[in-house]
Amino acid sequence: MTETETPTGNTAEAPVSFDGETLRIADVRRVAEDRAPCEIAPSALAKVTASREMFEDIAQQNIPIYGVTTGYGEMIYMQVDTSKEVELQTNLVRSHSAGVGPMFAEDEARAIVSARLNALAKGHSAVRPEVIERLALYLNEGITPAIPEIGSLGASGDLATLSAIASTVIGEGYVLSDGKRVPTGSVLRERGIEPLELRFKEGLALINGTSGMTGVGSLVVSRALEQVRQHEIVTALLIETLQGSTSPFLAEGHDIARPHRGQIDTAANMRALMNGSELTVEHMELRRQVQASKSGEKDVERSEIYLQKAYSLRAIPQILGAVRDTLYHAENKLDIELNSANDNPLFFEGQEIFHGANFHGQPIAFAMDFVTIALTQLGVLSERQTNRVLNRHLSYGLPEFLVAGEPGLNSGFAGAQYPATALVAENRTIAPASTQSVPSNGDNQDVVSMGLIATRNARRVLQNNSRILAVEFLAAAQAVDISGRYAGLSPAAKATYDLVRSFVPTLDKDRYMSDDIEVIATAVSQGAFVHAVERQSGSALI
Repeated sequence: MTETETPTGNTAEAPVSFDGETLRIADVRRVAEDRAPCEIAPSALAKVTASREMFEDIAQQNIPIYGVTTGYGEMIYMQVDTSKEVELQTNLVRSHSAGVGPMFAEDEARAIVSARLNALAKGHSAVRPEVIERLALYLNEGITPAIPEIGSLGASGDLATLSAIASTVIGEGYVLSDGKRVPTGSVLRERGIEPLELRFKEGLALINGTSGMTGVGSLVVSRALEQVRQHEIVTALLIETLQGSTSPFLAEGHDIARPHRGQIDTAANMRALMNGSELTVEHMELRRQVQASKSGEKDVERSEIYLQKAYSLRAIPQILGAVRDTLYHAENKLDIELNSANDNPLFFEGQEIFHGANFHGQPIAFAMDFVTIALTQLGVLSERQTNRVLNRHLSYGLPEFLVAGEPGLNSGFAGAQYPATALVAENRTIAPASTQSVPSNGDNQDVVSMGLIATRNARRVLQNNSRILAVEFLAAAQAVDISGRYAGLSPAAKATYDLVRSFVPTLDKDRYMSDDIEVIATAVSQGAFVHAVERQSGSALI
């Protein structure tokens, strides 16, 4: 792939093209995280130019157009003369720059800018080309608006969120520098960049849309799919170490019997991950062992052989597959929204002005609440899997709490389980936001989506899960050490174990555990286990 030099001097892959039609979550992530260079497709610039010319012809007629010759929201009945175009748009941005709380991280802010850029590049928002070119310049120059997390109702879009971006366009507000807020004006002067003067509708077009929830949601969902893969990786290691059955992952049980896409994909990953294991057993062998253990003298007798393991070791395709399907659904909704014109009003050649509500975040709010629910269940499954190897009554012969030394004198993983259990409980307290509509704006915005809150909720559960999974990775590696079964692990399981041990040594006696958990949680959040397994296998997980 051709490499291109970015304006900041970094080498990156070919630019991400913004055309209002084909932007995908993976593109947003490249721009947000990897600082991939951005370009506006010539076709998009042509559409934006034509739309602006058509709009200006209409605007100069001084006819009623929402937000152009009228006030905003509840004040729509106020008529504003066209001579006040700059003042009207500037005042809108200033008055709605009222977000509070912590700032979105730099990658999240870049994702939001990317989403807004592509929505305007769709060509129905009637902004001048200079506006979208300014957003692309920000991304390429590393000028990142400081965007407060709190203040959006997800109704007339993410107004407070996007106003923080628009304020920087006019040289006001703040941008991020080394994670701290600095005045925009000084940064623009240092770069020799003149602030823009907002003309007809441009302030409204910049702030009236779903780009906050869509930009951050794109990162959350993409990272969540990576988290599912990492959960599959640690589950495979755990199943191998406990000498579990491969039967629950046979293709026929999923591809033919119950063909949910997520279930099929998770089962396929599990088969790939455990390929080459000398520890797992096939159902036929378990059946033979049970048969051999029968004396034939009793109608009912106890066997130490379990034909089937507990749900937490057997229902992986059904549970994680359902999480996958939820994320696939959210991914689809986000891809649609990334390529949508979601402000108001909109302009179409030869048609009446569209005064509607494409800014309403309900589709994304529902999707992100669904993601929160699914990720909560992922955390539940992980904690229950950890419990199975820590509980001596459930771990098929391993010592209590995986104590390597003398039990009682040492507590092993007893304390490490607590944060995982606590975080599961915390995740369960995070209620759906999309059902929490509270009327605002003089009851003009009387049914709101709370989409950005739903997105932040999903992000919070995702972050909590990194620590829940970290405890499981540590416990699984300890189980390998205690059982002495490393030699029989599959290549993928060995790569997983080795990566854990490259960060954290075996727990041979009690020690301070917080750092161990945090370092593995960081590795999980960075997708380290996926990368390690894929390097080992030479192929990508689904």
